Amino acid sequence: MSRLRGRWLPLTVLVGTLAALIVSVAWVAGSGFERTGPTAMTGSLARDGPVRNLADADRAAERFASRWNLHAGEVMQFSKNYYAELLDAHGKHATEVLVEPGSGAVHLEYGPAMMWNTAYGMMPGYGMTPGRAPSRAAAIGPDRAVRIADQWLRDHRSGLHAAQPDAFPGYYTLHTLRDGHIVGMLSVNATTGDVWYHTWHGRFLRMSPAMDR
Repeated sequence: MSRLRGRWLPLTVLVGTLAALIVSVAWVAGSGFERTGPTAMTGSLARDGPVRNLADADRAAERFASRWNLHAGEVMQFSKNYYAELLDAHGKHATEVLVEPGSGAVHLEYGPAMMWNTAYGMMPGYGMTPGRAPSRAAAIGPDRAVRIADQWLRDHRSGLHAAQPDAFPGYYTLHTLRDGHIVGMLSVNATTGDVWYHTWHGRFLRMSPAMDR
């Protein structure tokens, strides 16, 4: 994948987002059951009804995570969906999921969680069985990921800057801030330095733990 820079950025992000959406639509439209092998972290948890608050979203994410011996970490509410980090038994970041407010369905987040995650991703030949270590070490450290994110934001989202990164297998996710308050998030590929802004959330509302940082 080429670096997401300059005039190629909108086209590259559009193509990647459409690919992720196509995968997710096919996945939700299917049986919804767990698969096995390199793309095992697929399938959508059965719809349990509307999710009305962070506590509901946390419970839904926990049920989804428990199938892979993971647990929910930070949960965020946006105007379009709920977002949750999933952590392993050691408290390390494993992957990211979305909780649909209307149906309560839980599934892997679009974009980096599907396409870049080297331990829990969905791409054939790239993702691995959940819990197995990535096949190659990150070439980009967390400090450099922040610098890459800040440069991208200066070029494409003026007035925003990046918070400290959360390291997932194969990439980092960082909150984007305006005047110290969360606006959204983006991810930085830990091997290539590509940037993927999370455009699907809508407006940030609140998070749990109740900390706007």
